[in-house]
Amino acid sequence: MRVLLTGGAGFVGSHLARTLLDRGDEVVVVDNLCTGSQANVDAFAGRAGYTFVHHDVTTPFEVDGALDAVMHFASPASPKDYLDEPIATLKVGSEATFHCLELARAHDARFMFASTSEVYGDPTVHPQPESYWGNVNPNGVRSVYDEAKRFGEAVTAAYHRTFGTNTSIVRYFNTYGPAMRPGDGRVVSNFIVQALTGAPITIYGDGSQTRSFGYVSDTVGGTIALLDSGVHDPVNIGNPGEFTMLELAELVLELTGSSSELAFEPLPADDPTQRRPDIARARELLGWEPEVALRDGLVPTIEYFRAQLGS
Repeated sequence: MRVLLTGGAGFVGSHLARTLLDRGDEVVVVDNLCTGSQANVDAFAGRAGYTFVHHDVTTPFEVDGALDAVMHFASPASPKDYLDEPIATLKVGSEATFHCLELARAHDARFMFASTSEVYGDPTVHPQPESYWGNVNPNGVRSVYDEAKRFGEAVTAAYHRTFGTNTSIVRYFNTYGPAMRPGDGRVVSNFIVQALTGAPITIYGDGSQTRSFGYVSDTVGGTIALLDSGVHDPVNIGNPGEFTMLELAELVLELTGSSSELAFEPLPADDPTQRRPDIARARELLGWEPEVALRDGLVPTIEYFRAQLGS
């Protein structure tokens, strides 16, 4: 296939671009490098079938040649980034989604929208199936990301119903792995960097809130399975293993051999108390489920950060 991938210089996007190239697809990465990194895609330079376009997808754009798929993965994705760039986050979920859908429609291409478990907000249903509508504060500080993704899903579904566009929606749950930015503000990278540098491990609230962590190779595998399928409804892609923040901190301390202490800070506004995907739909429709346990995925992630930090 020839695939256009917005946000392809980002963490998940760069892993996805590499996997698509490795299987023989052509990949056009479109990224403004707002939160993506040129270093993530430098390894692709010169590879057959790879093209990089520096562009902000909140403004219209066109691509020469045929396209078989348009994958809209551009967006700030960590709390630090979307709180620093609230308007850009809202625009990339709204205006950019329209632009990407129009491009897919013009090329009769399959469209994929990268959504998130944040559409479930602070869930009152646990674990979260795709049928759950969520519990989101529409004007809270996190709403710039939550509602951008919810709106993007709504636009994607409307194009499928109205124009018959071949659409798909993937909902990610806390992906981690090599190529994360050391300062991106996500909990896994925060804990690892703090442990490796001897800084206190920052625990918000009492640390009892839970998350489910999916290793990036599992995330990419599920994404490609969805891309290659004919599924239009949203699909959760995540690991149903559920850990408290205290359990994650203890595991990171063990694997790094760090003596960092725990530092407790107030819980941020609208921070979800629990998060775990129901992946029955992915198992049934895609034949997919995660393979990498948290401990096994943290080992290469820690080694990546050791190299980045020179520690």
